[in-house]
Amino acid sequence: MRKLLLQLSLNSLTALPLALMQVIGACMGMLAYTGSKQYRSFFRPQYEAVVSAHNLPMKLWEAIRASGMLFSDSLWIWRNPQKALKLVEVQNWDVVESAINEGHGLVMLTPHLGGFEIIPRVLAQHFTATILYRPSRQEWLNEVVEEGRTYPNMHFVPTNLNGVRQMTRALTRGEAIGILPDQVPSGGEGVWVPFFGRPAYTTPLPARLANRNNTPVVMFTAKRKGIGKGWLMQATRLATLSEDANIAATQINVAIENAVLVAPEQFIWSYNRYKHPAGAELPPSN
Repeated sequence: MRKLLLQLSLNSLTALPLALMQVIGACMGMLAYTGSKQYRSFFRPQYEAVVSAHNLPMKLWEAIRASGMLFSDSLWIWRNPQKALKLVEVQNWDVVESAINEGHGLVMLTPHLGGFEIIPRVLAQHFTATILYRPSRQEWLNEVVEEGRTYPNMHFVPTNLNGVRQMTRALTRGEAIGILPDQVPSGGEGVWVPFFGRPAYTTPLPARLANRNNTPVVMFTAKRKGIGKGWLMQATRLATLSEDANIAATQINVAIENAVLVAPEQFIWSYNRYKHPAGAELPPSN
């Protein structure tokens, strides 16, 4: 019953125009920030530290509203993929074509920024993509998310050994794989390296997969252009990642930082990027 009610609610919301959906998302972002002390405790210090360190203008409430739009964008894209694709301006597509034409597949990295859910749908218009995701602990919610993300040429695999094997096979076939590199991995699967100046537990998995087949690695962003105006998708090819896990994870975090600085107000600052996952060694002392 809960799943049915949620689906009906989502169907009603996502039938709205993108602009209205984003306004609702912005309101949700403000409600979450004002209503949750824990939310604020993650959001504000992380955001303020980054903009201060880079001498950027402080736009806290713009970032708060954008945090809600990150969620509403995702919902709208899931339920309106064809409409969403018409609202994407794609730059640097030659970078993607050149990489995939090398015949070794493509590792695409997509941090939680702006309309990041549109990126694999753009790529799926041209080639098959296998995407790593972390299932929800609540089965009913996981079913809703999986249904929303379903799209031709996109295959989602869980963050476990079987999922990694499927991604390896996809690269062997010359296909693309997708990883959310700013998620904290499970204990034992990451290393502690700096992220915006603080130790963050980071996955070196993209480097490990890419180096097996000399696969190009491309960082993607989908910056929101304005209320109801869609997204600007950009691609940047990364230099070859190191075989050393710590160096590779550092390279990945630098690339994420550069992607975030494209639109710092649109990043997922409410996520505790610096948490200590169970089973991981202690972070290095500052």
